[in-house]
Amino acid sequence: MKPKIAKHYHIKGVVQGVGFRPFVYKLACENSLCGFVQNGSDGVVVELEGDREALERFEIKLIQELPPLARIDFVDSHFIEPKNFKHFEIIQSDASHAKSTLVSPDVAVCKDCLRDIKSGRFKGYFATNCTNCGPRYSIIKTLPYDRANTSMSDFTMCAACEKEYNDPSSRRYHAQPISCPNCGPQLALTIQDELFMGDDDAKFEQIAQLLKEGKIGAIKGVGGFHIVCDAMSDEAILRLREAKNRPSKPFAIMCKELEQVQNIASVNVLEEELLCSKEAPIVILKKCRFSYLKLSKYLAPNIDRIGCMLAYTPLHHLLFRHVKMPIVATSANLGDEPIITNSHAIKAKLPFVEFILDFDREIVNGVDDSLVQVVGERVQTLRLGRGYAPKVLHATAKERQKILAVGANQKSSIAFLVEDNIILSPHIGDLDSIEAFGYFERTVETFKRFYDFEPELIVHDKHPSYLSTKWALSQNPACKSVGHHLAHIYACKAEHNLGGEYLGFSFDGTGYGDDATLWGGEVFVGDERKYHFKPVALLGGERAIKEPRRVALAMLFEKLSLDEVLACELECVKSFSHAEIKILHQSFLKGLNAPRSSSVGRLFDAVASLAHIAEFISYEGESGLLCESYYDEDIEESFAYRIINSEIEMDVVAYILTHDSHAKEICSMFINTLVKIVVDIAKKEKKEVILSGGVFQNRTLLENLACEFEKDDIRFYFQEKTPINDGGIALGQLHYILQKSSKNI
Repeated sequence: MKPKIAKHYHIKGVVQGVGFRPFVYKLACENSLCGFVQNGSDGVVVELEGDREALERFEIKLIQELPPLARIDFVDSHFIEPKNFKHFEIIQSDASHAKSTLVSPDVAVCKDCLRDIKSGRFKGYFATNCTNCGPRYSIIKTLPYDRANTSMSDFTMCAACEKEYNDPSSRRYHAQPISCPNCGPQLALTIQDELFMGDDDAKFEQIAQLLKEGKIGAIKGVGGFHIVCDAMSDEAILRLREAKNRPSKPFAIMCKELEQVQNIASVNVLEEELLCSKEAPIVILKKCRFSYLKLSKYLAPNIDRIGCMLAYTPLHHLLFRHVKMPIVATSANLGDEPIITNSHAIKAKLPFVEFILDFDREIVNGVDDSLVQVVGERVQTLRLGRGYAPKVLHATAKERQKILAVGANQKSSIAFLVEDNIILSPHIGDLDSIEAFGYFERTVETFKRFYDFEPELIVHDKHPSYLSTKWALSQNPACKSVGHHLAHIYACKAEHNLGGEYLGFSFDGTGYGDDATLWGGEVFVGDERKYHFKPVALLGGERAIKEPRRVALAMLFEKLSLDEVLACELECVKSFSHAEIKILHQSFLKGLNAPRSSSVGRLFDAVASLAHIAEFISYEGESGLLCESYYDEDIEESFAYRIINSEIEMDVVAYILTHDSHAKEICSMFINTLVKIVVDIAKKEKKEVILSGGVFQNRTLLENLACEFEKDDIRFYFQEKTPINDGGIALGQLHYILQKSSKNI
């Protein structure tokens, strides 16, 4: 008989509420090991007894065969004296430990559950799930993650569901949202406020007919409602644009299967993996030139990209049994308001909606779809939402204070330090409305409730007018501010666990600088701002952000006399009356309502206007997308530029005034010049490079930079798993404080 040995394991990571304990149970039983598994205060505790070979097999499979939603970050193991266990069991967890449990994101339906909805007791059931898939964050009220603490508490399990719930060999063991047609949530379809009578399949068939007729509807998803319509109908999409006051911002679409996406857009291997992943994000893809699916030209007008996602819940898959075309699936909200999570708000706020598909499981925590794109061979996160959030990063610096970082005003998110974990919330949105700010406050309270968390320090942006800053300063705990553009750099440092000095390029729209001016084109060596783009006047203040022609006009005022500007034939000049130009010129000279900004985002606006492709824009980043659409890789020239007293200036206006240039030439040369400036400075400073800020969402710019860096053997970093835009500011704020605290600065 082989000698018996015993081992104790402490496993940390995403290992609670994801089927990890039944996985360990099954693995132990397969290897004839005795002992127990139990959820602990900050992970899972396992004790095993058996022969050495069995323990070694267990350890190999523990890493190689993890459940889909589990993630092991750390394993501490050591030999102990055998206790002569007779069998292996799952021990009830101590509820007092639950407030350290990491909350898991909501994920797409798994293949096993998709098979289940074809036959058996889950046939045709829209809310089918197991421990490997389904809702998590969106249904949790508080921890521990038990059914009683979720919106499933209103539903009593039937005998069949209860049996699976209590069976360690079932993949539904302790699946808190488990339900079936006999005991779970039910669908309701209303058409023009009239309740549709019929079974679920008839409801889906009716929706397919309504979409074919050009109707606009609202369908409840995991984290909120989608507004849906036929993606091939010009008339439906134009009505939707008018109703949502969204003139040109692209709409995302949902497709039945991968083959449908491949007929709409170019899809590489990594993009395919993302589309089919358990996170199932919206993936920004390049449009195909030719497709047998004639999508509406109003889906993503004037740009060469389109956002696509695949059906990710049983409800969506059941709908696509009847719907044959791609559908628009955009967040149900108005303007900058948060995603709507109940049908009452749909009726009150979106009266243009002609049908609503609802179900009676409450969405406790609203969460938008995640948005990603592929840059070279890397994934870039543009919006952190369903599937990826809450996002957990390990904090390497030791800090005992409870810290909350409240981020920026646009693309708001918040970050908490919970023990040795940084937890980044899902995307909250722009805090420009009462509803959005209320959502911000509710999100703070949600995470405080999850972790019994009361912050001892709140970190905020330096901008005094940000609502997040005002909120922070109104609270009782101590507060610290972190510069907006330095926070961008530190967000990248946090994700990649970087220490020491780097050359950091922080390019975005506009943010509050350390000198109380508007920054957005900053180059840091370590924490010192060493270079920046020459500031340009924003004529009319905030109006200039929506009117690129105003930024272009200011650049003309820098180079030409008033009479020369008035005689100019550029569209940015012709779009104003002579009287308006004279008034704006006085504002420029006297600095009246004409703040100056070093923003690269505003330079993109100016170039879009000077290239005659946009005098007005309706959404943030539109100029960048338009410039990118006009980029021609065969054009290798760039504008001349110079650096004088740390200010970077490129000769865009001088070139355009002396050359008969066209849009492709101007846009291509501008992006090429940005690449040249970044690479030249990197060669001069001889440091590894960090790229962060919303401008680096420009895929063409980032891919061209990557190519040049690789040629010159320059190591560089940009955010991949966390938002590179303002959605990452809270992470950067928190990481900055942690790094400075660890150095006692």
